[in-house]
Formats: sequence, structure tokens, C-alpha cells
Amino acid sequence: MNHSLPSAGAPHESDLPPYQVVLAETDWDSLQTAFGSGEDLPGVLARLLEPDPKVQVSALSELGELVGHQNTIYEATAPVAMYVAGILTHPAAMTLRPYRDVPIRATLLDWLVSAAYDASDEIVGRTERYFPGFLTPGTVVAAFRDLRPMLYRAVAPFLRDSHEDVREAAVVAALILAEHPALAGHRDQLAVHARAILDTSGDDPNRRVARKALEAWGHDVPDPEPFREEPWDWGPHSDGRGDLEPPF
Repeated sequence: MNHSLPSAGAPHESDLPPYQVVLAETDWDSLQTAFGSGEDLPGVLARLLEPDPKVQVSALSELGELVGHQNTIYEATAPVAMYVAGILTHPAAMTLRPYRDVPIRATLLDWLVSAAYDASDEIVGRTERYFPGFLTPGTVVAAFRDLRPMLYRAVAPFLRDSHEDVREAAVVAALILAEHPALAGHRDQLAVHARAILDTSGDDPNRRVARKALEAWGHDVPDPEPFREEPWDWGPHSDGRGDLEPPF
């Protein structure tokens, strides 16, 4: 795989490449991360498939620092997101997280939520006000946003997952990814899932994503809830660190 990202504005109807191909054919050394090149990323990504869930969660935390530091999209963020999306169906994704009866798959989806949110219309719209040209075709963020249809197709099979945490994480990821114009035809069905989050979820960031999606797509929503106004780095983020400690 060439390390250059697809040009902005081009629809991406192809399937996600196999995670093995992403790992082997990406020129990681040439890609920027928060702390230099991506030379260490293949080892970190490989640890996501380890049988020890603590190793998996630690690897996701490390990825959050390398390609999501300060809520920034780096050159290496796109292939990492493709790899994470590509292993959602891997048996290792069904490992239960430490101290919680929740599959690692939910944490992988939460990681994708975080990356998608950092490239969402809301966040890039704010940034564009201060840094015009932020979304110029060919920029790192614009190219990452072009991947949203491909990432959506990897997430969509879990919208009706039997596990509540997996299902909710998949819905939140899908709601953010569906901002891409090519996914507009999925929004009415996604609205049903968004309402389910408003009806059942106790997670305020996830409820906020659901409400904003419904409002943006012209759906009626219940009376506004007193959501706290978020700073720029607030959103549906989960780096997994809390999964390494027992709940108290």
C-alpha cells in the first residue's frame, strides 16, 4: 500500500483492505505521528491481536498518543484507523476487557469514535474559522475524512450487536462517519439507532452525538438536555486507560 492517502473529494466505495495488507504494505517509517515517524506503529498494532487483554488495551492507549495526541489527525492516523477497523471481526476482538465483561471490540470501536470525532464536521468547522484552508483537498484531515465511507462499512455490521457496549460504540461511530455526503442514504435508518441511544444510554457524550446527528438531519428530537458546553478536546473519547484498573 502506498503511504499517500486518497485525494479529497473522491468517493470510496471499495471495501476496507485486509488488516494484514495495511500492516505489511504501509510505509510506516515515512508517516508522521505526534512524536516523529511511525516506525514503531507495526509493533503496537500487532499487540492489538495479543491474547492478553491488558496488552491490547495498552496498545490502544499508545495509539491514542501516537496518532491522536491533542485530538489531532496525523499522517499515520488513517492507516491506523483502517487497521483497527479491519480487526473488528478478528477473534481477538472478542477478548474480554480487564475487570469488565465487555469485549475488546467495544474499545476498538471507541477508538474509532475518537478518531472520527476529531475529523467531524463540528471540530473541523471550528478549526476552519481560525485556520482557513484546513480542509483544502490533499491535506491530511481532508484525506482522512474521505475514508469515512470505507470505515462506515466496517462498523455497520455491529449496529445491532448483541452486546450493548459494542452496539452503542458502533452506533456512535456510524453517526459521526455518516456526515460524509456519500452516506446520506443511511441516515434515516441511523436515526432509529440514535433515538435508541437517547432512550437508553447514560453516557452524556454519546447522547450528545446522537442528538446533534438527529438535529443536523432534520429529525424531531426531545426537549434539549442540559449538556455541558465542551472545551475543544471534549467528545466521545476513550483511550482505554481506565480498562487497566478495577472499577471502584
